Amino acid sequence: MNPDEPEHNFPTAWHDKLQAFAIRVLGVQTARLLWQKYQPLLSADYQSLISPRYALNDILQLERLISTKQQAISLLKPYPHYPHYRLHFYSQQARYLDEFIPVLENMGLRVMDQVQFSFNVDGVSVSLKSFTIKSAHLPSHPLNLIKNHLLTAIERVMQGQVENDALNKLCVLAGLNWQACDLLRAYRNYYLQLGYRTTRASVHHALLNNPDVALALYQYFDARFKPDPDWQDPVFREEQVLFPLRLRILDNLASVADINDDRILRTLFNLIDATVRCNFHQRCTADDYFIAFKINSLGVIDMPTPKPYCEIYVHAIDMEGIHLRGGKIARGGIRWSDRLDDFRTEILDLMQTQINKNALIIPTGAKGGFVVKDNTSRQDFKAAGKKAYSRLIRGMLDLTDNFIDNNHINPKDLVIYDDPDPYLVVAADKGTAQFSDSANAIAAEYGFWLGDAFASGGSYGYDHKALGITARGAWVCIQRHFRELGKDIQRHPFTVIGIGSMDGDVFGNGMLLSPCIRLLAAFSGQHIFIDPTPPQSDAAFKERQRLFELAGSNWDDYDRSLISKGGGVYLRSAKDIPVSDELKRWLGIRYKSIDGEALIRALLVTPVELLWLGGIGTYVKASTEKHEEVGDRGNDTVRVNASELGATVVGEGANLGFTQQARIEYSLRGGRINTDAVDNSAGVDTSDHEVNLKILLNSLQKKQRVADYHTLFTDMTDAVCQLVLADNVAQSLCLSLEQLRCAENPALFLQLAEHLEAAGVLDRAVQCFASNKDILTRPGQVISRPELADLMAASKMYLAQQLQDQADLLQDDCYERYCQAYFPVQLRTGFKAYLSGHALATEIKATVISNLIINQAGCGFLGLIFDTDGNIITAIDCYLAFDQILQADALRQAIAELDNQIPAAQQYQLLNQLEHRLISFCRWALLHGREIRPDASTINVYSAYLNAYKTYINQHRSEQEQAQHQHPLAQLPAALAQKWGVIDAIHNFPYWVSLTEETQQDFTLILALLDEVTHRLAVNDIQQQIAAIALRDNWESLVVHDLQEDMQHYIGQIVKKILASSLKTCGDYFTLPEVQQRLTSYQQVYLDIQQTAPRVLLPYVVLVRAMAHVLGKK
Repeated sequence: MNPDEPEHNFPTAWHDKLQAFAIRVLGVQTARLLWQKYQPLLSADYQSLISPRYALNDILQLERLISTKQQAISLLKPYPHYPHYRLHFYSQQARYLDEFIPVLENMGLRVMDQVQFSFNVDGVSVSLKSFTIKSAHLPSHPLNLIKNHLLTAIERVMQGQVENDALNKLCVLAGLNWQACDLLRAYRNYYLQLGYRTTRASVHHALLNNPDVALALYQYFDARFKPDPDWQDPVFREEQVLFPLRLRILDNLASVADINDDRILRTLFNLIDATVRCNFHQRCTADDYFIAFKINSLGVIDMPTPKPYCEIYVHAIDMEGIHLRGGKIARGGIRWSDRLDDFRTEILDLMQTQINKNALIIPTGAKGGFVVKDNTSRQDFKAAGKKAYSRLIRGMLDLTDNFIDNNHINPKDLVIYDDPDPYLVVAADKGTAQFSDSANAIAAEYGFWLGDAFASGGSYGYDHKALGITARGAWVCIQRHFRELGKDIQRHPFTVIGIGSMDGDVFGNGMLLSPCIRLLAAFSGQHIFIDPTPPQSDAAFKERQRLFELAGSNWDDYDRSLISKGGGVYLRSAKDIPVSDELKRWLGIRYKSIDGEALIRALLVTPVELLWLGGIGTYVKASTEKHEEVGDRGNDTVRVNASELGATVVGEGANLGFTQQARIEYSLRGGRINTDAVDNSAGVDTSDHEVNLKILLNSLQKKQRVADYHTLFTDMTDAVCQLVLADNVAQSLCLSLEQLRCAENPALFLQLAEHLEAAGVLDRAVQCFASNKDILTRPGQVISRPELADLMAASKMYLAQQLQDQADLLQDDCYERYCQAYFPVQLRTGFKAYLSGHALATEIKATVISNLIINQAGCGFLGLIFDTDGNIITAIDCYLAFDQILQADALRQAIAELDNQIPAAQQYQLLNQLEHRLISFCRWALLHGREIRPDASTINVYSAYLNAYKTYINQHRSEQEQAQHQHPLAQLPAALAQKWGVIDAIHNFPYWVSLTEETQQDFTLILALLDEVTHRLAVNDIQQQIAAIALRDNWESLVVHDLQEDMQHYIGQIVKKILASSLKTCGDYFTLPEVQQRLTSYQQVYLDIQQTAPRVLLPYVVLVRAMAHVLGKK
């Protein structure tokens, strides 16, 4: 029997009615036992308010409460046609009214009155709180029809499992259950993170004022992602289910009167449509309930730029999290954010930085983060952070495919609207350094294919702090800055001001990388360290080392006896710091005391050789930026403008120490700085190697090629570090070479920026890359080094993507050497045959090749392709082939060994000459339709020609002639100078080979004829004169290229005429009457030019036309 049945024909007395009703429902024996227990407890006040039928319901609920110790709720309708209901709460603890009223109001219920009854049942105190309620809004669903939904929702909110906010009114207004309300809440929260100009209240207004649309949106979502066996056919689901629901939503939207409501509801509709995966139906009834959905970011209309490739948002009562990816193969760290209102903005900025940083490695950039909503005690908060991190990881894995035995395995019962997507890796970041093992344990629960490669670091990963790899990579870049200034910081003292503390990975390791560091000051989030005149002894170095090894150390632990006079350690928050005479002289402070914030600003603007960034925070902005634009409010009071900065060199071991505009401003006024993406790339580079090594080693272990790969993995640590540091060397060198190239031909770089912007890999607005118009107004039309860093990253991304788009071509054996170059020597020697079978072999080749070419040839390589309309793969093949033919790696290594022996500028001159030669070879091949592949056969043929040329010049040219082609730098070792003489002389090498193969003549004969014709026409002198002319723009640069091409062509045509005639010598040819007459005309033009020494190109255009006339052309 049901106590909710209507009562008829019961005795008139309240007790008799209750007893009769209990017997009818429960039977005589049970009814009498309960009657005896509760009859004395039911007071007159209770009887006057509660009918016997509902009193029996209360008794049964109290019995259940005593038995289960779980609070309960009942909804009662006292009388038919009576508009009010009674809501009863049963608990063992008395609860205050303010615990109930906000919940009920947010459920769309109006409380008319309330009363509380307390009972002592068998010695157990229990409480019943009764509310008279009705719907607060009309129209709404009758409460008795949504009773189960409503009571469950109230119960979940009271238990703290669901947020208590106004969206819960949709239970009453739209008849939604608590899970459906929470789903809309998840989309609301994600919507608010996107940066649209709307508020939580505005979203609530739109949904609550249009409950029919809210219901339709949920039903559309439900139909889109519900794993219904009848809807497995995607075409059926789309045509028969989703399409009618879309029309219904559009019809409902047509009746929305408020334009703001309409905009918000349409955006929510768009967000649901842009969702490609969601775990809602898999977790809506689970104990570990939360929502995770994956968004195709490109499908979100009006999403602020930059738009990620995709993103996963995770929503729970106590946390929110997001993971943004720049591409299908992407990686980056997960950070614990403290920006509740705009953590996606923070993560998006970091993802963009990561994309630039990851141009160096296989995956593009990604970034994840989470916030904890419950600010409890520090210890509990730390546990809450780990729980939130784990939930984010589970949410991501819920939506990620597995990859087993070369097959993609979708998550069970997940409705999917995107392509297979099994690549998901994470790394540590702010606040999550200790969580990698937890992430890998969760991945193991899921049987995820990457194993402990899923989260780099951890117990079986590379310990970045122990390796000091991030700081070491940044230090390589710093050393280059100082080497260009003529200083070897490993041998000569230099001054440093730092941001961070010695217990930190990057700061601490960095301040131990040279014994010559004179650390004058440093500041962290808590302390300021001042040492105005540190002694030359190694005592300070040893003290820094002690602090680095002391767990949890800070500047306050520094031995005061080692600090020079006038220095000390102070709290950053201090109001009055005494200013010593030494400090006054050093910093120019006139006051007797200074607060901590002002002292930090003074340190940032004082002259120092190196500013070392190793801590969290943005401390330098551009003079055109406002503090609120920076997004780091905690440091607004200490931040300075780039125009005020006193450091000569900046090393960005930490992220976001400068805004990008600040870097550009500082660089344009002569400061030496790269970007954080360049300086601290070693960390992400190491993690990338870790992940890809583990992928390979896991497969080797499964094939029983290794018993336990961890030993081999550990043994390769030093080799991996050397590979990573080589990348830092190459990138910083590339930027220095690019600065020189840009100074010579800025138009090339401006055009390249336009091409890359059009290709979508360079976003000038987001990356603060100045417009061409603004750059042209700068003195010297300079592109700053930080801007060149972005251009370098964009060029690498573009080139790598072009290679991956033609992945089939990369399967050729000639590219295997580039796959092998990625791995440590232990794998190249012991497991060479397995490297090409790596799951990411194609991506590895594309990344290694794009890095190699851009690091060496610079962005001008892409300019070559755009200028010639050449096929990009053909251009890449040409460059790789000639790079091997000239054995350019050995030449570069020989130049690198001259570090700190000859000026850096002279090293760069040599390297640029080498790359100019390679680019000119590629240009010739592209313009003449020649495909020169980097395969063994081609390399051998061209190498034989090159060796023949070396033999020829040794045999046929005098020492004086050879000396003309050897580099004039006296500091070069003799062997290198001789090699460079060959590089300088072979500017037309591919054309010589082509001429030899076309004429089927001996290569030595061709060389001899070319030499003689060149000599008779004084071509070498002409080329030197043209090279000395200052070019005014890119048009003149193109004219020079054309002149050189034409001269080379005409010389070759003359040689071909000689070979085709009965005359076999050059002398005989030039003595022919008609040739001699034309030669005299040419020589007259040449002599006129020599007399006037023109500084413009036009006379040489006339001269080259006269050269064509020698050939017989009109």
